[in-house]
Amino acid sequence: MAKITLVTGANRGLGRNTALSIAHHGGDVIVAHRGNEAQAQEVVSEIRALGCKAIALQLDVSKIAGFSAVVGLLRASLRETWGRETFDHLINNAGHGEFAMIGETTEAQFDGLFDVHVKGVFFLVQALLPLIADGGRIVNFSSGLTRVSYAGFSAYAAAKGAVEVLTVYMAKELGARGITVNTVAPGAIETDFGGGLVRDNAEVNTQFAGMTALGRVGVPDDIGPMVASLLGDDNRWVTAQRIEVSGGQTI
Repeated sequence: MAKITLVTGANRGLGRNTALSIAHHGGDVIVAHRGNEAQAQEVVSEIRALGCKAIALQLDVSKIAGFSAVVGLLRASLRETWGRETFDHLINNAGHGEFAMIGETTEAQFDGLFDVHVKGVFFLVQALLPLIADGGRIVNFSSGLTRVSYAGFSAYAAAKGAVEVLTVYMAKELGARGITVNTVAPGAIETDFGGGLVRDNAEVNTQFAGMTALGRVGVPDDIGPMVASLLGDDNRWVTAQRIEVSGGQTI
């Protein structure tokens, strides 16, 4: 029986790549998205074309008050599509970046980052715990910026640092249920993150490539397949770890 993975922010970027990589490994996917139904349905169609089951689920991780309704919809979808009461894996990928120096960062920017990357992750896991199968997996996305500083990302990196601490505590508390919890920390990746800063700004791209042992910045195909492999049985004994996937950035 195929495993079922819920990926937040799966309609684009690293979330989309992760969802498709999981399907390439034979897994079914719940494509969670904040509101771009058209993009989400495109991903669903691609997954189904690979012979796997998929559904789209609208989920804004910053709207904690709406989580109970999402849980109800998810419970119904699991029964209707899979005849199950639970799913197996949760990938907390959804997020955004704010590029601002400390002196110019607004309270709204700061709160927005922590609402999505920290509060959203914490309370989404809390809400979904009854639906995550024993022996399941949780993967939280962090960033290489928690290890290596880059001016302008202080608030974002602080939020991701909190995610890494949460990961360790989740692994401790959920271990009794056989649920592993790990952090994946990408380095600089060519996506639309931060307005496409790494992808579209040649100077920034070159700067990060020069910091990286493998001589380039990353692309989504460097990340999604790694996350998919982390969900496999070969990695069942890996938990509470921060796994950096950066091509050797600043080593």
